[in-house]
This record gives sequence, C-alpha cells and structure tokens, in this order.
Amino acid sequence: MMRFQPAPFFANKNRAFWNLQLAGWGGAFLLRAVNALANGLPYNLLLVILVTTITGFSLSVILSVVYRQLIDRSPIVTWGGTAVSLVLAVIVHAGIDAWVQDLYYAGSSETSFAQRFVGITYIPLTLLGGWSALYYAINFFLTVERQADRLERLEAQATSAQLAMLRYQLNPHFLFNTLNSISTLVLLKQTDQANAMLTRLSGFLRHTLIAEPGSQVSLAQEIETLQLYLDIERMRFEDRLRTRFDIDEAAMHACLPSMLLQPLIENAVKYAVSPQEDGAEIVLSARVVGQRLRIAVEDTGPGVEGPVQLSMLEYENEVAGGLTGRPVSTGVGLANIRNRLMQGYGDDHLFETASQPGGGFKVLIEIPYETEGRSEHAAQENRAAAPSRAGRRERTPRAGSADTAGDPAPINLNPQHAIGNSS
Repeated sequence: MMRFQPAPFFANKNRAFWNLQLAGWGGAFLLRAVNALANGLPYNLLLVILVTTITGFSLSVILSVVYRQLIDRSPIVTWGGTAVSLVLAVIVHAGIDAWVQDLYYAGSSETSFAQRFVGITYIPLTLLGGWSALYYAINFFLTVERQADRLERLEAQATSAQLAMLRYQLNPHFLFNTLNSISTLVLLKQTDQANAMLTRLSGFLRHTLIAEPGSQVSLAQEIETLQLYLDIERMRFEDRLRTRFDIDEAAMHACLPSMLLQPLIENAVKYAVSPQEDGAEIVLSARVVGQRLRIAVEDTGPGVEGPVQLSMLEYENEVAGGLTGRPVSTGVGLANIRNRLMQGYGDDHLFETASQPGGGFKVLIEIPYETEGRSEHAAQENRAAAPSRAGRRERTPRAGSADTAGDPAPINLNPQHAIGNSS
C-alpha cells in the first residue's frame, strides 16, 4: 500500500489563496451573523451582512492584484502604494455598506448617509487592514522559504560537486598503479598475464563507474568491489598478498560512501605488501556497535616508522643545507577519505590511524549505522553540518594514501589465485 504524503499547503499558491479567502471571509460573515442573532436582530439583516461580506471579498481580490505588482518594488513604492490602495478600498467598502444600510433602514431611521459612512468605517478598515497585513506576511514568508530552499539546493550541489571531485580523484590514482604493472608485464613479454590483468581491470572499472559520485552502497557491495580490485593485485603479488575479512552479518547491510575502502586496501598493498619479500596480511573487519558502524583495516607491514616506509616520504628543506625530518604525503588517499567523510557526515564520524608497535598500520572509521532505506535522508541532514571536532582527526600520517585497521576473526572472502588465473 502506498504511503500518503500530504503536499505542503502553499505548494499550489493559487489554490492556497482561494482557500484562505473563502475561510477568512466566511469566518467574518459567520462571526457577524452569530453576533446579530445573539442580539435579537431580525433575520433579514443577514442579507445586509452577506452583501457587505461579498463586498469585502471582492475588494480583497482586487487588492491582491495591486499588491502583487507592488511587492517587488522599492520599499517607498510598495508601502506608499499599499497605503493609498488600502484607503481607497476602505472608502469604497464603507460607502457600499452605508448605502446598503440606507436601503435597509429607509424611513425607519433618521441617520444620514454621511453619519453611517463615518460610523461604520472602522469595520472595513479593520477587515481590509488585517487582510493586507496577512497578505504581505504570508508572501514575505514564502519569499524567505524560497530563498532558503534555493540556498540549500546550491549548497547540496556544491557538496555533490566536491564529492564527485574526491571520487574521481581515486580513479587516476588506481589506474596509474595498475597500468604501470600491465606495462611492466608487456615489457617482460608476459602477454597472457597482461591480458588477464586488463580483463580484470575492465571488470573493476565497469563495476565502480556504475555508481554515481557521492552515492552510497551497502558494505556487501563495497566488499564485492574490493574483491575485484584484489583479484588484480593478486596477479602481481601472488601468495605475498594475504587477506582476511571479519564482517558482522548486520554490518553487511550498512550503507557507506562508494569506493571508500578501496584506497585503504590499495594503501596497505603499496606500503605493506610491496616492500616486504614475504608480503603481508591485510585484515578488514566491520562491526555494528549500537547505532554506529565501525570499520577497521589493518596490515602487517613495516608501519610508518619502517625504513622502507620512510624512503617513500618526501622531506622539505626549511633550512638551507639540512633536512627538517618532516614527512610530506605524496598521495591522495588518506586526505581523500578524510574529506569524503567530512563532506558526507560532518562531525558525526570518527577517522583515526595508528602505527602498531613492531610494525603494522591501522585505520579506524566509525560512521552512523544506516541501512539502505534510511541513508538518503540522513545524508541530506548531515551534509549541512561542517566538520569541526578536533578529536576526529588522523593521528599518524601515512605516505601515499589510505588506511587500515581491524579486529581479526577472519572469514576468508577472497580465495587466493595464482598468477595467470582468470577465475
């Protein structure tokens, strides 16, 4: 059954105007009619009240046309024109009321037309004055709402553009490394392996480029993408690349930004597996803790203090002829992941990195736990929040890019493949 979703009252301004007109003037007629009957006045006086109400209704419609032309002018023109229009409308309304009452009380009252006119002027002045104030108040409110909606759309577009930029930044980063490996295989005349790697690369790109930049996928879909990537890397590293996955069943349905974890795994491959002769193990774990999704990636590489790791860092010369010893990252992964989390969740996320004693590198990401149905609405709200919490920061910078951390109780989701295997 389709859920009923009521439309906003002012979604159709024309319909809202007539609804308010009928309700307002109908209420004014009812109030005056009840007052007349309560005071024992004759029933035929209701006809006089009806005529005056119709007069007010008609004049307010004319005023709405005039006010519509004045509302976007300069303040002097708007308020000056409004005052003149209102005075004329009150005069016409009071004149018609006095004339109708003259006809009703003809021969039974000595009150002149001028006396009646002056005596009843306050009624149309009150009604039309209140109507004018309400007209401008509603229109100014709608103008502010429209400007706020436009600003929100512009902010959403800016955020979406930045997320797209961060997402597209990953593809050249990964492609450079993979194409360089394929080029090496071609130079070594290992054409079968090069062809197999190209086939897997095309499958990986086809899979990842389907998702829109800034979109969210389930953790199960993200792991499927990681498996495609690892298939490519296993052709390069064979048994040196070992992976383990420890994923809670509930976590498999959690939503997260697409291509969020691939740079972390790529970073571990580059700085843990590649520099060591016996390779390294990469562990990815995911838990649902309360209303939070906790993801960790960990490797058994040399860590950020290892000699191979330090050789991949650039150093800035701040003093002529000497090194300062300050590392500068040469990649985009860690900064990219951090920025995407800030754009997607504001300060409602955790992102930490740490080097393990004796080697190894860890990354911990914690974001709100959202399943597919709730993620879109929550993302819209969180993107408006600017990241500010100082505690949510990267504690240990790592060169090149990306992260890793985990609690290994492994389920091997990626079986090992020998080089040249297409399966």
